Amino acid sequence: MKYNETLKDRLHQHLNAFARESKGEEDLKRAAVAIVVAEDAGSAAFLLTKRAAKLNSHGGQWALPGGRLDPGETIEQAALRELHEEVGIPSADVTVLGRLDDYPTRSGYLISPVVMWAAPTLKPVLNPDEVASLHHIPLNDLQQDQAVEFFTIPESKRPVIRLNFQDTHIHAPTAAVIHQFNEVAVHGRSTRVAHLEQPVFAWR
Repeated sequence: MKYNETLKDRLHQHLNAFARESKGEEDLKRAAVAIVVAEDAGSAAFLLTKRAAKLNSHGGQWALPGGRLDPGETIEQAALRELHEEVGIPSADVTVLGRLDDYPTRSGYLISPVVMWAAPTLKPVLNPDEVASLHHIPLNDLQQDQAVEFFTIPESKRPVIRLNFQDTHIHAPTAAVIHQFNEVAVHGRSTRVAHLEQPVFAWR
């Protein structure tokens, strides 16, 4: 899948046509994550981080850049701020294309994903206190037959989602958000993911 203006326009159009669902759970803390589409040797990829192992919450796990909203911030402002704080990408280097559904987590957050398009001259600078590494995951990896897996666990009646690519596994909530991005933004399919379960280790 090539990184070009045709893909950028396609993502934007699909997101604009999507009837996004916003959750209103008052007991959940609001958070925003950035799904950044960037160039990787001419191909389109999204940015995925490995969280620093020393972090108290979900240390060492795969994650999209993001975090809690500061008082008075919009979802988009929070996603842009966290993107800059975690991987050193300024807002001037990305264009916001749209948003996906809110996703409520077992750990007490309501995550709002913001899809962004990055300039080809991107030069990330990682914050070592939060991010151990940054990875460009080709959008083509999401199109493979075994990329998306659904299974059940004894602790829940809801289906669990897992993404499989590059010899690793990505779990919800990150997996659910990325799956909806691929379904909605890339393919124009109105797919919901808020019902998808997380593995038990992510419940806290």
